[in-house]
Amino acid sequence: MTVVGPFGLSVRDQALEADVQAGLAAVEEGLLEATKSEVPFITGAAQHLVRAGGKRFRPLLVMLAAQFGDPYAPGVVPSAVVVELTHLATLYHDDVMDEAAVRRGVDSANTRWGNSVAVLTGDFLFARASQILADLGPEAVRVQALAFERLVTGQILETAGPTDGRDPVEHYLDVLGGKTGSLVAVSCRFGAMMSGADETVVDVLTQYGERLGVAFQLADDYLDIASDSHESGKTPGTDLREGIATLPVLRLRERAARLGLPEDIALCELLDSDLSDDARHAEALAALRAHPALEQARRDTVRYAEEARAALAPLRECDAKVALIELCDAVVHRTG
Repeated sequence: MTVVGPFGLSVRDQALEADVQAGLAAVEEGLLEATKSEVPFITGAAQHLVRAGGKRFRPLLVMLAAQFGDPYAPGVVPSAVVVELTHLATLYHDDVMDEAAVRRGVDSANTRWGNSVAVLTGDFLFARASQILADLGPEAVRVQALAFERLVTGQILETAGPTDGRDPVEHYLDVLGGKTGSLVAVSCRFGAMMSGADETVVDVLTQYGERLGVAFQLADDYLDIASDSHESGKTPGTDLREGIATLPVLRLRERAARLGLPEDIALCELLDSDLSDDARHAEALAALRAHPALEQARRDTVRYAEEARAALAPLRECDAKVALIELCDAVVHRTG
Protein backbone atom coordinates (compact mmCIF):
# COMPACT_ATOMS: atom_id res chain seq x y z
CA MET A 1 0.00 0.00 0.00
CA THR A 2 1.37 3.41 -0.94
CA VAL A 3 0.42 6.94 -0.05
CA VAL A 4 -0.26 9.87 -2.36
CA GLY A 5 -1.91 13.24 -2.16
CA PRO A 6 -3.46 14.92 0.86
CA PHE A 7 -4.36 13.35 4.21
CA GLY A 8 -2.25 10.24 3.53
CA LEU A 9 -4.66 8.91 0.91
CA SER A 10 -3.69 5.32 0.17
CA VAL A 11 -3.82 4.01 -3.39
CA ARG A 12 -3.64 0.24 -3.63
CA ASP A 13 -3.39 -0.17 -7.39
CA GLN A 14 0.13 0.37 -8.72
CA ALA A 15 -1.00 1.58 -12.14
CA LEU A 16 -3.35 4.12 -10.59
CA GLU A 17 -0.67 5.24 -8.18
CA ALA A 18 1.75 5.76 -11.04
CA ASP A 19 -0.79 7.77 -13.03
CA VAL A 20 -1.68 9.98 -10.06
CA GLN A 21 1.93 10.56 -9.02
CA ALA A 22 2.98 11.39 -12.58
CA GLY A 23 0.02 13.70 -13.00
CA LEU A 24 0.69 15.57 -9.76
CA ALA A 25 4.39 15.91 -10.64
CA ALA A 26 3.41 17.39 -14.01
CA VAL A 27 1.00 19.77 -12.26
CA GLU A 28 3.81 20.92 -9.97
CA GLU A 29 6.00 21.68 -12.97
CA GLY A 30 3.08 23.46 -14.61
CA LEU A 31 2.50 25.62 -11.53
CA LEU A 32 6.11 26.72 -11.42
CA GLU A 33 6.10 27.50 -15.15
CA ALA A 34 2.81 29.40 -14.94
CA THR A 35 4.07 31.57 -12.07
CA LYS A 36 7.24 32.72 -13.81
CA SER A 37 7.51 36.34 -14.88
CA GLU A 38 10.10 38.44 -16.65
CA VAL A 39 10.05 40.50 -13.46
CA PRO A 40 11.91 38.55 -10.72
CA PHE A 41 9.95 40.23 -7.93
CA ILE A 42 6.66 39.03 -9.43
CA THR A 43 8.04 35.50 -9.80
CA GLY A 44 9.03 35.46 -6.13
CA ALA A 45 5.64 36.70 -4.96
CA ALA A 46 3.68 34.44 -7.32
CA GLN A 47 5.67 31.35 -6.36
CA HIS A 48 5.57 32.13 -2.64
CA LEU A 49 2.62 29.85 -1.86
CA VAL A 50 3.42 27.37 -4.63
CA ARG A 51 6.78 26.64 -3.01
CA ALA A 52 5.22 26.58 0.46
CA GLY A 53 3.55 23.33 -0.57
CA GLY A 54 -0.02 22.46 0.20
CA LYS A 55 -2.28 19.46 -0.14
CA ARG A 56 -2.89 19.85 -3.90
CA PHE A 57 -6.38 18.56 -3.10
CA ARG A 58 -7.97 19.93 -6.27
CA PRO A 59 -5.33 18.61 -8.71
CA LEU A 60 -5.61 15.21 -7.02
CA LEU A 61 -9.34 15.21 -7.73
CA VAL A 62 -8.67 16.10 -11.37
CA MET A 63 -6.33 13.13 -11.67
CA LEU A 64 -8.74 10.69 -10.03
CA ALA A 65 -11.74 11.91 -12.04
CA ALA A 66 -9.73 11.53 -15.25
CA GLN A 67 -9.46 7.80 -14.54
CA PHE A 68 -13.05 7.43 -15.74
CA GLY A 69 -11.91 8.37 -19.25
CA ASP A 70 -8.44 8.70 -20.76
CA PRO A 71 -6.17 9.92 -17.93
CA TYR A 72 -3.43 10.76 -20.43
CA ALA A 73 -5.59 13.13 -22.48
CA PRO A 74 -3.73 16.40 -23.14
CA GLY A 75 -6.16 18.66 -21.29
CA VAL A 76 -6.04 16.84 -17.94
CA VAL A 77 -2.85 18.30 -16.45
CA PRO A 78 -3.43 21.88 -17.72
CA SER A 79 -6.94 21.87 -16.24
CA ALA A 80 -5.49 20.78 -12.90
CA VAL A 81 -3.01 23.66 -13.08
CA VAL A 82 -5.92 26.04 -13.77
CA VAL A 83 -7.91 24.99 -10.71
CA GLU A 84 -4.87 25.11 -8.42
CA LEU A 85 -3.80 28.54 -9.71
CA THR A 86 -7.34 29.78 -9.13
CA HIS A 87 -7.31 28.36 -5.62
CA LEU A 88 -3.92 29.91 -4.86
CA ALA A 89 -5.11 33.28 -6.13
CA THR A 90 -8.07 33.20 -3.74
CA LEU A 91 -5.68 32.45 -0.86
CA TYR A 92 -3.72 35.64 -1.54
CA HIS A 93 -6.96 37.60 -1.48
CA ASP A 94 -8.38 35.76 1.54
CA ASP A 95 -5.31 36.50 3.61
CA VAL A 96 -5.68 40.21 2.89
CA MET A 97 -9.34 40.17 3.91
CA ASP A 98 -8.62 38.10 7.02
CA GLU A 99 -5.40 39.95 7.84
CA ALA A 100 -3.83 36.53 8.31
CA ALA A 101 -0.17 36.43 9.29
CA VAL A 102 0.61 32.81 8.40
CA ARG A 103 -0.32 30.60 5.44
CA ARG A 104 0.97 27.05 4.95
CA GLY A 105 3.48 27.51 7.72
CA VAL A 106 5.15 30.59 6.18
CA ASP A 107 4.51 34.32 6.35
CA SER A 108 1.45 35.22 4.30
CA ALA A 109 2.13 37.36 1.24
CA ASN A 110 0.41 40.37 2.81
CA THR A 111 2.65 40.06 5.88
CA ARG A 112 5.80 39.88 3.77
CA TRP A 113 5.00 42.41 1.03
CA GLY A 114 1.86 44.26 2.09
CA ASN A 115 -1.76 44.13 1.02
CA SER A 116 -1.35 45.76 -2.37
CA VAL A 117 1.27 43.29 -3.58
CA ALA A 118 -0.76 40.36 -2.22
CA VAL A 119 -3.93 41.44 -4.04
CA LEU A 120 -2.10 42.13 -7.30
CA THR A 121 -0.26 38.80 -7.09
CA GLY A 122 -3.61 37.06 -6.75
CA ASP A 123 -4.77 38.92 -9.85
CA PHE A 124 -1.60 37.84 -11.67
CA LEU A 125 -2.39 34.19 -10.88
CA PHE A 126 -5.96 34.60 -12.15
CA ALA A 127 -4.55 36.02 -15.38
CA ARG A 128 -2.16 33.12 -15.84
CA ALA A 129 -4.96 30.62 -15.16
CA SER A 130 -7.06 32.33 -17.83
CA GLN A 131 -4.28 32.04 -20.39
CA ILE A 132 -4.04 28.27 -19.85
CA LEU A 133 -7.81 27.95 -19.82
CA ALA A 134 -8.14 29.64 -23.21
CA ASP A 135 -6.27 26.73 -24.80
CA LEU A 136 -8.71 24.20 -23.33
CA GLY A 137 -11.67 25.39 -25.38
CA PRO A 138 -14.80 27.52 -24.95
CA GLU A 139 -16.69 24.93 -22.86
CA ALA A 140 -13.85 24.85 -20.31
CA VAL A 141 -13.85 28.66 -20.23
CA ARG A 142 -17.60 28.67 -19.62
CA VAL A 143 -17.41 26.07 -16.84
CA GLN A 144 -14.61 27.94 -15.07
CA ALA A 145 -16.35 31.31 -15.48
CA LEU A 146 -19.57 30.02 -13.92
CA ALA A 147 -17.66 28.43 -11.05
CA PHE A 148 -15.66 31.60 -10.47
CA GLU A 149 -18.87 33.63 -10.38
CA ARG A 150 -20.23 31.25 -7.75
CA LEU A 151 -16.99 31.46 -5.79
CA VAL A 152 -17.02 35.25 -5.70
CA THR A 153 -20.75 35.33 -4.95
CA GLY A 154 -20.19 33.02 -2.01
CA GLN A 155 -17.44 35.27 -0.69
CA ILE A 156 -19.64 38.35 -1.03
CA LEU A 157 -22.58 36.64 0.66
CA GLU A 158 -20.30 35.64 3.52
CA THR A 159 -19.22 39.24 3.92
CA ALA A 160 -22.78 40.59 3.67
CA GLY A 161 -24.31 38.04 6.03
CA PRO A 162 -27.79 36.48 5.92
CA THR A 163 -30.82 38.59 5.07
CA ASP A 164 -33.49 39.18 7.72
CA GLY A 165 -35.39 36.00 8.48
CA ARG A 166 -32.83 33.72 6.78
CA ASP A 167 -31.53 30.87 8.89
CA PRO A 168 -27.82 31.70 9.50
CA VAL A 169 -26.75 28.05 9.27
CA GLU A 170 -28.58 27.55 5.97
CA HIS A 171 -27.07 30.79 4.65
CA TYR A 172 -23.59 29.71 5.67
CA LEU A 173 -23.85 26.31 4.01
CA ASP A 174 -24.96 28.06 0.82
CA VAL A 175 -21.92 30.33 1.14
CA LEU A 176 -19.63 27.31 1.36
CA GLY A 177 -21.26 25.72 -1.67
CA GLY A 178 -20.18 28.77 -3.65
CA LYS A 179 -16.94 29.70 -1.96
CA THR A 180 -15.41 26.22 -1.77
CA GLY A 181 -17.75 23.64 -3.29
CA SER A 182 -17.78 25.31 -6.70
CA LEU A 183 -14.04 24.98 -7.39
CA VAL A 184 -13.80 21.47 -5.97
CA ALA A 185 -16.75 20.49 -8.18
CA VAL A 186 -14.97 21.99 -11.20
CA SER A 187 -11.85 19.97 -10.35
CA CYS A 188 -13.85 16.77 -10.66
CA ARG A 189 -15.70 18.08 -13.70
CA PHE A 190 -12.51 19.05 -15.53
CA GLY A 191 -10.85 15.71 -14.82
CA ALA A 192 -13.80 13.77 -16.22
CA MET A 193 -14.52 16.22 -19.03
CA MET A 194 -10.93 16.51 -20.27
CA SER A 195 -10.54 12.73 -20.19
CA GLY A 196 -13.56 12.30 -22.46
CA ALA A 197 -15.71 10.52 -19.87
CA ASP A 198 -19.42 10.04 -20.51
CA GLU A 199 -21.56 13.08 -19.65
CA THR A 200 -23.41 11.09 -17.00
CA VAL A 201 -20.09 10.35 -15.30
CA VAL A 202 -19.11 14.02 -15.55
CA ASP A 203 -22.34 15.01 -13.79
CA VAL A 204 -21.94 12.39 -11.03
CA LEU A 205 -18.38 13.49 -10.29
CA THR A 206 -19.40 17.15 -10.29
CA GLN A 207 -22.09 16.44 -7.68
CA TYR A 208 -19.57 14.47 -5.64
CA GLY A 209 -17.08 17.34 -5.78
CA GLU A 210 -19.66 19.90 -4.66
CA ARG A 211 -20.49 17.93 -1.51
CA LEU A 212 -16.90 16.98 -0.80
CA GLY A 213 -15.87 20.62 -1.14
CA VAL A 214 -18.37 21.70 1.51
CA ALA A 215 -17.20 18.88 3.81
CA PHE A 216 -13.60 19.94 3.19
CA GLN A 217 -14.34 23.56 4.18
CA LEU A 218 -16.36 22.49 7.22
CA ALA A 219 -13.36 20.42 8.29
CA ASP A 220 -11.17 23.51 7.87
CA ASP A 221 -13.62 25.50 10.01
CA TYR A 222 -13.41 22.82 12.68
CA LEU A 223 -9.61 22.75 12.55
CA ASP A 224 -9.44 26.56 12.78
CA ILE A 225 -10.86 26.11 16.27
CA ALA A 226 -9.57 22.69 17.30
CA SER A 227 -5.98 22.56 16.00
CA ASP A 228 -2.84 24.51 16.76
CA SER A 229 -0.73 26.35 14.19
CA HIS A 230 1.80 23.51 14.04
CA GLU A 231 -0.88 21.09 12.83
CA SER A 232 -2.67 23.38 10.40
CA GLY A 233 0.07 25.71 9.18
CA LYS A 234 -2.27 28.63 9.87
CA THR A 235 -2.91 30.85 12.86
CA PRO A 236 -5.66 29.18 14.92
CA GLY A 237 -8.81 31.15 15.60
CA THR A 238 -8.24 33.56 12.71
CA ASP A 239 -11.94 33.61 11.88
CA LEU A 240 -12.83 34.24 15.52
CA ARG A 241 -10.48 37.20 15.72
CA GLU A 242 -11.96 38.68 12.56
CA GLY A 243 -15.53 38.17 13.78
CA ILE A 244 -16.32 35.66 11.01
CA ALA A 245 -18.97 33.26 12.25
CA THR A 246 -18.11 29.81 10.93
CA LEU A 247 -20.27 26.79 11.64
CA PRO A 248 -19.07 26.08 15.22
CA VAL A 249 -20.03 29.65 16.20
CA LEU A 250 -23.35 29.44 14.34
CA ARG A 251 -24.18 26.17 16.07
CA LEU A 252 -23.35 27.81 19.42
CA ARG A 253 -25.67 30.74 18.72
CA GLU A 254 -28.39 28.37 17.55
CA ARG A 255 -28.11 26.41 20.80
CA ALA A 256 -28.05 29.58 22.91
CA ALA A 257 -31.25 30.82 21.25
CA ARG A 258 -32.97 27.46 21.64
CA LEU A 259 -31.98 26.55 25.22
CA GLY A 260 -31.15 29.93 26.76
CA LEU A 261 -28.40 28.48 28.97
CA PRO A 262 -26.43 31.23 30.79
CA GLU A 263 -23.06 29.70 29.89
CA ASP A 264 -23.96 29.61 26.19
CA ILE A 265 -25.16 33.21 26.25
CA ALA A 266 -21.99 34.28 28.07
CA LEU A 267 -19.81 32.59 25.45
CA CYS A 268 -21.78 34.27 22.65
CA GLU A 269 -21.17 37.63 24.32
CA LEU A 270 -17.46 36.86 24.59
CA LEU A 271 -17.28 35.93 20.91
CA ASP A 272 -19.10 39.16 19.99
CA SER A 273 -16.59 41.25 21.96
CA ASP A 274 -13.31 42.67 20.69
CA LEU A 275 -11.10 39.63 20.20
CA SER A 276 -8.11 41.60 19.01
CA ASP A 277 -6.95 41.30 22.62
CA ASP A 278 -4.81 38.15 22.77
CA ALA A 279 -5.96 37.09 26.22
CA ARG A 280 -9.65 37.44 25.35
CA HIS A 281 -9.09 35.65 22.06
CA ALA A 282 -7.35 32.74 23.83
CA GLU A 283 -10.20 32.53 26.35
CA ALA A 284 -12.82 32.43 23.57
CA LEU A 285 -10.86 29.81 21.62
CA ALA A 286 -10.48 27.56 24.67
CA ALA A 287 -14.17 27.87 25.57
CA LEU A 288 -15.35 27.04 22.06
CA ARG A 289 -13.01 24.06 21.89
CA ALA A 290 -14.73 22.63 24.97
CA HIS A 291 -18.29 23.41 23.83
CA PRO A 292 -20.75 20.85 22.33
CA ALA A 293 -21.22 23.16 19.34
CA LEU A 294 -17.82 22.10 18.05
CA GLU A 295 -18.89 18.45 18.06
CA GLN A 296 -22.11 19.40 16.26
CA ALA A 297 -20.03 21.10 13.56
CA ARG A 298 -17.98 17.93 13.23
CA ARG A 299 -21.16 15.90 12.74
CA ASP A 300 -22.23 18.32 10.00
CA THR A 301 -18.89 17.66 8.30
CA VAL A 302 -19.51 13.92 8.48
CA ARG A 303 -22.97 14.36 6.95
CA TYR A 304 -21.64 16.19 3.88
CA ALA A 305 -18.85 13.64 3.46
CA GLU A 306 -21.40 10.84 3.56
CA GLU A 307 -23.49 12.63 0.92
CA ALA A 308 -20.39 12.88 -1.28
CA ARG A 309 -19.79 9.16 -0.87
CA ALA A 310 -23.42 8.37 -1.74
CA ALA A 311 -23.18 10.48 -4.92
CA LEU A 312 -20.55 8.08 -6.27
CA ALA A 313 -22.92 5.09 -6.23
CA PRO A 314 -23.73 5.16 -10.00
CA LEU A 315 -20.06 4.94 -11.02
CA ARG A 316 -18.50 1.65 -12.06
CA GLU A 317 -16.44 -0.12 -9.44
CA CYS A 318 -12.73 0.60 -9.86
CA ASP A 319 -9.68 1.68 -7.88
CA ALA A 320 -10.29 5.34 -8.68
CA LYS A 321 -13.77 5.10 -7.16
CA VAL A 322 -12.28 3.48 -4.05
CA ALA A 323 -9.81 6.35 -3.77
CA LEU A 324 -12.59 8.93 -4.08
CA ILE A 325 -14.52 7.16 -1.33
CA GLU A 326 -11.40 7.14 0.85
CA LEU A 327 -11.14 10.88 0.37
CA CYS A 328 -14.55 11.23 2.03
CA ASP A 329 -13.20 9.27 4.99
CA ALA A 330 -9.98 11.29 5.03
CA VAL A 331 -11.83 14.62 5.18
CA VAL A 332 -13.76 13.38 8.21
CA HIS A 333 -10.60 11.92 9.78
CA ARG A 334 -9.05 15.41 9.80
CA THR A 335 -11.64 16.39 12.40
CA GLY A 336 -10.87 13.42 14.61
